[in-house]
Amino acid sequence: MASLDILIAQINTLVGDFDGNTERVIESARRAVESHASPVIVFPELTLCGYPPEDLLLRPSVEIRVNRSLNRLFAELPAQAWVVIGYPRREGSHLYNVAGVIHDGQLVAEYRKQRLPNYEVFDEKRYFVPGDQPCVVDIDGIPVGLSICEDIWEAEPTAMAAAAGAELLLNLNSSPYHRGKRGERWALVGQRARESSLPIVYVNQVGGQDELVFDGGSFAVTGAGEVAAAAPNFVEGEYWLHYQHGAQQPFSGLSVAPPLDELEAIWQTLVLGVRDYVNKNRFPGVVLGLSGGIDSALTLAIAVEALGPERVEAVMMPFRYTAQMSVEDAAEQSRILGVGHKVISIEPIYETFMAALKTEFEGLAPDTTEENLQARCRGVLLMSISNKKRSLVLTTGNKSELAVGYSTLYGDMAGGFDPIKDVPKTLVYELCRYRNSLGPCIPQRVIDRPPSAELAPDQKDEDSLPPYDVLDRILEMYVERDMSAEAIIAEGLEREAVTRVVRLVDLNEYKRRQAPVGVRITRRGFGRDRRYPITSGWRIGD
Repeated sequence: MASLDILIAQINTLVGDFDGNTERVIESARRAVESHASPVIVFPELTLCGYPPEDLLLRPSVEIRVNRSLNRLFAELPAQAWVVIGYPRREGSHLYNVAGVIHDGQLVAEYRKQRLPNYEVFDEKRYFVPGDQPCVVDIDGIPVGLSICEDIWEAEPTAMAAAAGAELLLNLNSSPYHRGKRGERWALVGQRARESSLPIVYVNQVGGQDELVFDGGSFAVTGAGEVAAAAPNFVEGEYWLHYQHGAQQPFSGLSVAPPLDELEAIWQTLVLGVRDYVNKNRFPGVVLGLSGGIDSALTLAIAVEALGPERVEAVMMPFRYTAQMSVEDAAEQSRILGVGHKVISIEPIYETFMAALKTEFEGLAPDTTEENLQARCRGVLLMSISNKKRSLVLTTGNKSELAVGYSTLYGDMAGGFDPIKDVPKTLVYELCRYRNSLGPCIPQRVIDRPPSAELAPDQKDEDSLPPYDVLDRILEMYVERDMSAEAIIAEGLEREAVTRVVRLVDLNEYKRRQAPVGVRITRRGFGRDRRYPITSGWRIGD
């Protein structure tokens, strides 16, 4: 009975690094042939250029770079290996997202992706033309079909491969994480396998790319749709899978990695997103303002796990409204995690600014201007430290605050990357409790005390906003599910709260356009997912 030894190459590529990505492919193939005579090595979607390459695909030199990489693979890959790899391919004026099969120094087959996603974070129709034909290649006597990512989300491409004679399907992916994604993939691929009676090997990349995090979790399903093997999520690696053609249980050699619970998966997403953004952009370390509040406490914990304490600096910047417990808790968390901790008062800086603005402010009552100035003093300090030490400033704003504009441009929004940008405030608390369950990290009273920006005497967030459990319910329905204000009210929420929150979301698009990128964990983050006009006559109820 014919069989294949399949290596799932769940790798972490770098967008635009054709030479580096090509070298990784060659190294994987050379390792594979040391232990297996005729391995099939399957890499993710668009491996050679990395995913998503965005407008790099519009550069004239892309074709030159792809051909240079392919020629190198033809010359340097072990002849006995079957290498299945993704890359962009230009033919005349058309650009295709393709999967090629390389064997014995030649390109023996090439498949063009048929379904191009154009929703959420995807905009492949901007770049690619869809293919319309299946591709089945004989690999050591077994007819193997190819498909790419979105092809598996619709029935027809898999059915076409089966009709063309495929008896095993390899599906190359660059599928980013959002909450619940692993279960969605398993259910969907299982459905395609049952419809076609085809065993399917689903190979996904791993790693962070700007706001996207790819979680790996490659797996294989039988023709009956049962998950027979699964690689770990969030872990780069090479995983061997033995395929026995025609067997009722065709896969062996790789067990099913236990699933992560939701909080653990989100935590790993945030950590991987920070690690790869910092490392791939070659920052020596990070710096953040540690206020003694819960958002900066969570951000510090993520940064330390991602980079190690030696690459993280925490700066407490107190003012007259900063509570003593905030100063103490920031110092205590820094001590627990072993990070460098500095205290720089903004009092003299603020007073200097106010003196300079005295004439401008004369006769005008104090308002949020003075509060925002405090935040901007802190932003100037952090950006100056960043410039001098080459460290990346991590901002600490959560999704709830960014949604309604409860943040200061050029103040607490000043920085290069926001790890918790897509984390609602209620989830911030859950993640802090989760992190503390792993060992001491965040002082308990940081979690227990009412949240406050500490920009005015006795200030509490709920003085300006609805309770966060109410706010987050409204935001989830309005931002992530596109429900109207009336539909949200019909869910039992107070009209006044709903209309106020919806209006704040709409008004603060201008702030979000100027916010740093941050890790995406939901189906609808602020950024690539959700693009609303700043100048607009749209009104609630329209």
